[in-house]
Amino acid sequence: MWEHYVLNELCGRLQSRRIQYWRDKRHHEVDFVLKRRGQEVIAIECKWSADHFEPAGVKAFRRAYQRGMNYVVANDVKRAFHREYNGVRIEFVGLDQLIAHLSKD
Repeated sequence: MWEHYVLNELCGRLQSRRIQYWRDKRHHEVDFVLKRRGQEVIAIECKWSADHFEPAGVKAFRRAYQRGMNYVVANDVKRAFHREYNGVRIEFVGLDQLIAHLSKD
């Protein structure tokens, strides 16, 4: 349900964005991928709790598409923070924070 809610908010609040998902042959997935003309690809994972995030999908995605921002949008994140997983930086944000970050670009 959280993933669908996030998708609805992204579509409604960032109307000019094309939102896709990504999966490789080994079944690694990224919930949402945003590609804007002339800019790097943004990866977004949706988790109800930030503690439930597993970085394998984003790490696999970044092996294929090396540059760009990575976000985990979680319901329980009140203040943004970041973590690194083997050189892959991931920003953990709440939904309003994600919309604010994406609106800047």
